[in-house]
Amino acid sequence: MTSKPLTWVPIGGLGEVGKNMMMFEYDDAILLIDAGIMFPESDMFGVDAVIPDYTFLKDKKHKIRGLIVTHGHEDHTGAVHHVIREFPDIPIYATPLTRGLVEVKLREARLADRAKVHTVNVGDRVCIGPFEIETFRMCHSIPDNIGLGINTPAGLVVHSGDFKFDHTPVDGKPSDFAKLAEFSGRGVLALFADSTNAERAGSTPSEREIEPTFEHIFRDAEGRVIVATFASLISRIQQVVNVCDIYGRKLAIAGASMNENVKMAQKMGYLSIPAGMLVRLEDAVKMPPHEVAIMATGAQGEPSAVLGRMAVGKHPLINVIPGDTIVMSAHPIPGNEEYIHRIINRLFQKGAEVLYDPVAKVHVSGHASQEEQKLLISLVRPKYFIPIHGELRMLKAHARLAREVGVPAENIFVVENGMPIRFREGVAEQLERIPGGYVFVDGSGVGDIGKEVIRERDALARDGFVIAVLRRNAEGELCSAPEIITRGFIYMKDAEPLLRNLSNAAAEAHRTAPYGVPEEIVKDRIVDALSRLIYTETKRRPIIVPILA
Repeated sequence: MTSKPLTWVPIGGLGEVGKNMMMFEYDDAILLIDAGIMFPESDMFGVDAVIPDYTFLKDKKHKIRGLIVTHGHEDHTGAVHHVIREFPDIPIYATPLTRGLVEVKLREARLADRAKVHTVNVGDRVCIGPFEIETFRMCHSIPDNIGLGINTPAGLVVHSGDFKFDHTPVDGKPSDFAKLAEFSGRGVLALFADSTNAERAGSTPSEREIEPTFEHIFRDAEGRVIVATFASLISRIQQVVNVCDIYGRKLAIAGASMNENVKMAQKMGYLSIPAGMLVRLEDAVKMPPHEVAIMATGAQGEPSAVLGRMAVGKHPLINVIPGDTIVMSAHPIPGNEEYIHRIINRLFQKGAEVLYDPVAKVHVSGHASQEEQKLLISLVRPKYFIPIHGELRMLKAHARLAREVGVPAENIFVVENGMPIRFREGVAEQLERIPGGYVFVDGSGVGDIGKEVIRERDALARDGFVIAVLRRNAEGELCSAPEIITRGFIYMKDAEPLLRNLSNAAAEAHRTAPYGVPEEIVKDRIVDALSRLIYTETKRRPIIVPILA
């Protein structure tokens, strides 16, 4: 064992659900694992997605040897194109299906020609700098999901990836228990394990368990069946294809991302659709409802996705009609519950029958529950245990499970993003936190808005704004009474007395400003005067913008 340290840094995914990303650093080499996105929280107004804060890597970009992606879900791949835009020379390593999903994103970002993507098959060994990585199969809700055994000069560390121990997976390929036991025999310095379901007792059901429910839904539905799920959930799409085949329904795909993923998965042989079953969405909406099924995006309540637009009647092709059966085949990601419930209610209002967990067994988690998590730890028998992928409460629950199966408390590290752990000569220690935070994706902008802008949007949403327009002549005197314009603050037709008082207050603040002072000082005096008056009258604090014309 070398005397040089191995340092692990969680960049995203610890203390939250989503935007998973981590790095290992040894000597002059850095290995990156995953680069995902997180859905914006309800108070992140206008934000499309949140990505990991890898700003600190800019000073170390010459050390980055590669990025390996464990599987194709958005919370592990959604930020890959942002990483490649920042670090265009680093190679990407992924299993075939994961590579296909990543390449779809790179093409959409117009980075396909710049990225260097290499295929790694399950069971392969790949050397990335000083890191010799052994990939092994772990069941999840998507094919080609892998865990990683990372051999380093400082010791062997194991990364579970997202996983569950499904003995009857849809693709027929269960987790590699033999490999996990083999790692144990060689001695594992540290295990990094998925914590998403650490609060759930028992074991997670098999993907197969939802198939009878789907068959009953398709058998009994008198109209269209619309199944909403993640665009990358290829195994769920295959299950819907299978039940469409049983009941003779045509299938249409709604959502650009899902369409691209279906084409790619078909081409690569990961999705088998009988000839003639797949129809264009434009044609499906004209067919008799009982002959059609539609797969759609938007199961997490995203307003811009297909289901969200259907719920408010703004989808260009699909209008919800009485007799539609809509299946929400996904568990809510923490923080999305409000959006999802709102959409479900609106779909009911439009006359649809909506089925969702726990009303019907239409989704099973792709993550291990407590008994599987304990089994993984018992199989690997690591010296150190670090729970990953989850909110802090999930990480804490996973740590308790590790103690139950014999990992000493002092050998368990519960950390959040930016809190490194260094391994030197077989001993682990926690280092000082690396500064960082959320990076917001807002339209085409990445990282160009921060918490200050979000706070302003919060204030606008809560209290609205007031604009005071003061028109002046060449001598700087007011030509007329200031005009007060408000939005989201007060209904103007019912607020004439208040608006008149605000106009008078703005005029008085302008009149009493010392002669010759800069305009910014005059504006500050107007803002102060209007703020005091508004708070006195309404107890509200809208954003106030004075304009000197």
